Amino acid sequence: MFESAELGHTVDKKRWDAEVPALREALLQAQFALSQQKRCPVILLIGGVDGATSGETVKRLLEWMDPRHISVRAFPEPTDDERQRPPMWRFWQSLPPKGKIGILFGGWHTTPIVDRAEGRSTAAELDQNIQRIVRFERMLVAEGALLLKYWLHIPKEAQRLRLKALAKDPETAWRVTALDRQRFKRYDAFRKVAEHFIRQTSSGEAPWLITEATDERYRDLTVGQSVLAAVQERVAEKTSAHTPDRTPPLLPPIDAKDVLSELDFSKTITKAKYETQLERWQGQLATLTRDRRFRDRALVAVFEGNDAAGKGGAIRRLVGPLDPRQYDIIPIAAPTEEERAQPYLWRFWRHVPKLRAATIFDRSWYGRVLVERVEGLAPESEWMRAYDEINDFEHQLARFGVVVVKFWLAVTKDEQLKRFKDRERTPFKQFKITDDDWRNRKKWDAYRQAACDMVDRTSTTKAPWTLVPSNDKHWSRIHVLKTVCRAVERSLER
Repeated sequence: MFESAELGHTVDKKRWDAEVPALREALLQAQFALSQQKRCPVILLIGGVDGATSGETVKRLLEWMDPRHISVRAFPEPTDDERQRPPMWRFWQSLPPKGKIGILFGGWHTTPIVDRAEGRSTAAELDQNIQRIVRFERMLVAEGALLLKYWLHIPKEAQRLRLKALAKDPETAWRVTALDRQRFKRYDAFRKVAEHFIRQTSSGEAPWLITEATDERYRDLTVGQSVLAAVQERVAEKTSAHTPDRTPPLLPPIDAKDVLSELDFSKTITKAKYETQLERWQGQLATLTRDRRFRDRALVAVFEGNDAAGKGGAIRRLVGPLDPRQYDIIPIAAPTEEERAQPYLWRFWRHVPKLRAATIFDRSWYGRVLVERVEGLAPESEWMRAYDEINDFEHQLARFGVVVVKFWLAVTKDEQLKRFKDRERTPFKQFKITDDDWRNRKKWDAYRQAACDMVDRTSTTKAPWTLVPSNDKHWSRIHVLKTVCRAVERSLER
């Protein structure tokens, strides 16, 4: 795979002086068009063996373009804050918004390759990481990102000579570290792992460009021309105004049964028993989240459901026993301009809790397969794709030690109408009822079908849905608390 990058490509000074001025001008023009359109982000992933001078290539790109619209991120060993969250969290935080360019040194590819080459992971674990990365990159491209991946390669002998020359010169000796020497001794192992990784993660939508980096002029000219061609092609693409899809046709079960129709809405609890149970389960939750074993855990609770189903009340009882410094409640509404400039899941990844903490989502990432589906705000291809992306997101959380609990709070249509009218009559509740609530009620069947599809496709072993009949708010609050306690307890026992 690397053979073509070991052929001794060079660019002489005459060619360099002839081509660079026009390249710089064209890059600036393409970058300006990109920033004006704000249609997509450009992500440059820079990888390669130690000594491939990726830093010099990035400096050259910053020199040729406007650095005010370029973010550069490096990923050395994770910080203490980053270790407190799933591995992909720090990469989500570094994604550029639409209209900007982000250059990532040692991105999501580095740790899997290094860990395998140095024997800290197995071949199976490497392949698991590869699968996660392929899904992540596929999602970025599907969300509109222009993903450009460059592997800067130096043949073994050329790298040995480069390291020797750097170490010999007092002004550059500091650039050669003990780690560089150590990894050079394992050059063949790194190359073997890198070849496997690149082969598995090079796809039609996000291929790796392997570039010989021995000659700096050839290296920089090749990367610069590639970036220019890709950005020019993207900004020249024709766009058409998005016409929201019609509400997808409903496909009710032939026996008129679904997961919601089987709920028992007659479940109730007396006021006295409610008070006793509330104290018991809140006390247990307080004990569980203060357990020493919870230091390696976190909690994510998702609340979805019918309007007026009691999500707010359930959330208040859930966080009641928690230390206020330990949790965040994230209400989800229509995305902001900042959020619309990023991939869909970005605004949820940014709120992933640290270990020993909790995040409660009042509405969530399921908006894509609920409101955006029913209201035609997302085309069918997007909300259908979202099921797999959501499952992958939740699986990454669970694998890291996050306890994921998801609740659908359901009320009957008659009970919802009763609560709507009560809100209209009660002054301190009137803020809870909006025109959107009444409009959504007219689409009751469409939302019901979307919710049933959501549960069928995203209720997994790692992150199951709990369907809560909530005609009796007291009963549903206890059921939520009990479910969270049992989920945390099971997690602590593993």
